[in-house]
Amino acid sequence: MDAICRLLKPRSVAIIGASADAGKTAGRPVSYLVKHRFAGDIYPVNPKVDRIGDLTCYPGVDALPAVPDVGLVLLGPERATQAVRELARRGTAAAIVLASGYAESGGDGARRQQELLEAAGPMRILGPNTIGLVNLTDNIVLSASGALEMDHLAAGSIGVVSQSGGILGAYLSRAAARGIGLSKLISTSNEADLELADFVDRLVDDEATKVIALYVEAVRNPAKFREAALRAARAGKPIVAFKIGRSEAGAQAAVSHTGALAGADRMYDALFKQVGIVRAGSFDDLLDVAATLVTQRALRGKRVAILTSTGGAGTLVSDALGVAGFQTPAPDELTAQGLRALQSGEHTVLDRNPIDVTLAGLRPDLLRGAIRTLLQSDSYDALISIIGSSALAMPELVVGAIQDCLDASGKPVLAYVSPHAPHIQALLNSRGVPAFTTAEGCVAALDALCRVAGWSEPRDEPTGPAVRVDASTEGALDEAQAKALFAGFGILAPREAIVSDAREAVAAARTMGGRIALKVLASQTSHKSDVGGVALNLSADDIPDRMASMSDEVSRRAGFRPTRFLVQEMVSGGTELILGMHRDSLGTAILLGAGGTEAELWQDTTMRLLSPAGGIGREQAYAMVRELKSWPLLDGFRGSAKADVDALVDAIVGFSRMVAQLGERLLEAEINPVIVLAEGQGVRAVDGIAVLAS
Repeated sequence: MDAICRLLKPRSVAIIGASADAGKTAGRPVSYLVKHRFAGDIYPVNPKVDRIGDLTCYPGVDALPAVPDVGLVLLGPERATQAVRELARRGTAAAIVLASGYAESGGDGARRQQELLEAAGPMRILGPNTIGLVNLTDNIVLSASGALEMDHLAAGSIGVVSQSGGILGAYLSRAAARGIGLSKLISTSNEADLELADFVDRLVDDEATKVIALYVEAVRNPAKFREAALRAARAGKPIVAFKIGRSEAGAQAAVSHTGALAGADRMYDALFKQVGIVRAGSFDDLLDVAATLVTQRALRGKRVAILTSTGGAGTLVSDALGVAGFQTPAPDELTAQGLRALQSGEHTVLDRNPIDVTLAGLRPDLLRGAIRTLLQSDSYDALISIIGSSALAMPELVVGAIQDCLDASGKPVLAYVSPHAPHIQALLNSRGVPAFTTAEGCVAALDALCRVAGWSEPRDEPTGPAVRVDASTEGALDEAQAKALFAGFGILAPREAIVSDAREAVAAARTMGGRIALKVLASQTSHKSDVGGVALNLSADDIPDRMASMSDEVSRRAGFRPTRFLVQEMVSGGTELILGMHRDSLGTAILLGAGGTEAELWQDTTMRLLSPAGGIGREQAYAMVRELKSWPLLDGFRGSAKADVDALVDAIVGFSRMVAQLGERLLEAEINPVIVLAEGQGVRAVDGIAVLAS
């Protein structure tokens, strides 16, 4: 049994700094271990008292009669380090350090945290600044959380890992109130040693855990986290994560638009999507969605039957489903016949959806028959049963009727509790029927089931043969240099020429024919249009005057007088997109979105993080294209010509190969716009930037 196993399921626990006063924080852990019937040995350590309750209290770690599996350290930061050193010297597998005042408090705290880690040596550390852990499967509570004051904590199948100690208690108490059972709860907090990924990996092997719920502040080791999450997905154990810090107020855009479009939170979106994690939209969803996934019912489509005895609530649910892209079709004729056979009467509405059985009252036979009929119908993929006020008098009848039907099908069955009735919601959840108090909660749960059913592990794409890149090139490249780099990976630019005066520009324009674009060519400015460095749709005769005025404007607005210009043929038609890369602490991502100068305005983007194996494969690239809101424009919107999607996919794959090959040397890269022409005509890199490290 390794250290993490012994931490989660210890046979003996030492409580360092235990208080004889159960009302104090330091007195709670011993009290809770006894209250919740810990079966192992408890060793309180406090030199000032001889006994705590019925337990012998020891003056120090060296005085313990045996080596504890786990040490729960309740001392302040300075004394905690010494206690950790003593536990490590005795051979303890792991220590849980509750004290704050470490890395979360700044420089001195970070020094103390490093000293704590050094004192631990090979012993594992949970925390510091943690509230501890709770193993409900085995009645092990190693925590000072006040939530453990509850007399009964239902064991279940959701394992929780939180980077916040307070959130662990909040999740535990809410789950208990809603009748939802949990398996393990772990607060990792500062993660000086053990972190999210360690416990995700361990919960994959935990037989009692079917779903893993995460409260995430930041992923500190992306590669380790990614592998643990993929392992969970492969094992059929869904992960639901609530990630705080969505605001982009602190996001800093660098040279490219991509930096602003990506942002830290969208990088997390991309990571979660690729490794099969369902992102919870709210803290409530973190619990409710996890409880739904525990049922392990498969959602094969988006057609939902709504069975209701109250019209208003049925409309609420139907509307929320429609907004989220679910369908609520009327019963087919065979299903309608089956429903009509259950109840006759002019007030029964069985030919539409929601299926309203308003006058059914408390007739569980009717409810059972309707549920079974709808679950067996080929018209529906899931069922939401609405619990109305009539159930308040005898909730067991309604809950029992729904529960009795669960074996009729593997389709998801959810309940929406319309009146304020927490006891009914708790009863439903405890009987295996996910219950919700909002229509939006029902939709979030169904959406999570869709995501889990639709996820497939991305295929790694090797980078392929290396492309030769000029090793002497460094810093911010000008547009022509950047396009030459892109062309090496198969992404071509329009016809263009580098010129230094109006005579050369006119000659180049006449050679190209048609309308042309004139641009400043300089690495000093990446957004040329912002300083007046771009003129479009010019004829050859327009160039002399326009070049002179452009030089003056750029000189005034950018502080330098341009000496080189780019003459470029105008690309007519096509759809403008942006293709870029973004790198932060989570890794390197490829971004695709609606492009042009308004790229940041449209915010129509999708992202993929590169795997350690290399670039993005064609399958992932196709998926990215189809995820854009602007996809219809590429797919022949309203009879327009279809775009060359195959060429766009080639460009995405080639761009990702470039990013993977250059690695850390490539600081920024972006093609904006890349114009996707009509089917068979390819794509063109009309403008772009690249920044290479030395």
